[in-house]
Amino acid sequence: MASVRVSKTIIKKTTGNVSMLAIDTGEALAEKISPFDTFIQVIEGQAEVVIDHHANFLKTGDGIIIPAHTSHHVKANERFKMISTVIKSGYEDLAI
Repeated sequence: MASVRVSKTIIKKTTGNVSMLAIDTGEALAEKISPFDTFIQVIEGQAEVVIDHHANFLKTGDGIIIPAHTSHHVKANERFKMISTVIKSGYEDLAI
């Protein structure tokens, strides 16, 4: 069976955006550092969210905040779906 990774932006504004992602078993999102806070909520399945090299195991209904300027990546230990909300509000005055 082919790997699946699907992303759909639900809303994109200057103050933030909301996206839905579906990721197949064994897939991962590349490690990155965002200049903004991000809230991830698993809506189906299970995911491993690694923040600053600390693994967090989330299941359906669980959520976690990834602080701005923090190294993180997401792994699918099994197929899962999540909503990612990036909050840009409050950073307007910072030089990034």
